[in-house]
Amino acid sequence: MKGLIAKKLGMSQIFDENGSVIPVTILQAGPCCITQVKTIDNDGYDAVQIAYGDKKEKNTNKPLKGHFKKAGVTPKRFLAEFDIVTGFDYEMGQVFNASIFKQGDLVKVTGASKGRGFSGVMKRHGFAGGPKTHGQREHPRSAGSIGQASDPSRVFKGVKMPGQYGNKKMTVENLKVVKIDTENNHIFVKGAVPGSNNGMVIVNK
Repeated sequence: MKGLIAKKLGMSQIFDENGSVIPVTILQAGPCCITQVKTIDNDGYDAVQIAYGDKKEKNTNKPLKGHFKKAGVTPKRFLAEFDIVTGFDYEMGQVFNASIFKQGDLVKVTGASKGRGFSGVMKRHGFAGGPKTHGQREHPRSAGSIGQASDPSRVFKGVKMPGQYGNKKMTVENLKVVKIDTENNHIFVKGAVPGSNNGMVIVNK
């Protein structure tokens, strides 16, 4: 497998052999089971679909129940597709876990960043804010002027303004795997990954 679905458990720190501290994010990678193998003949492209996280059968709709039954697995909460490894023989229901990674691997992690709702320009874009004195009254955190003069007499597209901040798909590349706990399917990657604790992410080699 080229990657797995994982749950972000949180951040911690570990020490290397020199005593230097390494900030790490702990991800629970797997167990993930194969629910579909896509081929060029049937689907127009090659891919393998995997599932992660148990789900109650009563909360699963009929099409998905049939999909999981065909694969021989119990209903799952999350599905994702990955590129196939050439020459590897995938089987329905086959299980993969954190053992597909090894210490020193570089991975990229994709997830949804923390949603911060409707935010102002100081929080969203790092604006400095208005003056604190000289007649300032009720607009210390405002954006200030955003428009032009009478020509062109409009606001250009792309001007930084207040709005929805966060909850966007983000990918962080070249994160180093510094430790693996195969017993608990935990992988420790150096640095931060998108999303809040218990959020789902995609880990790719």
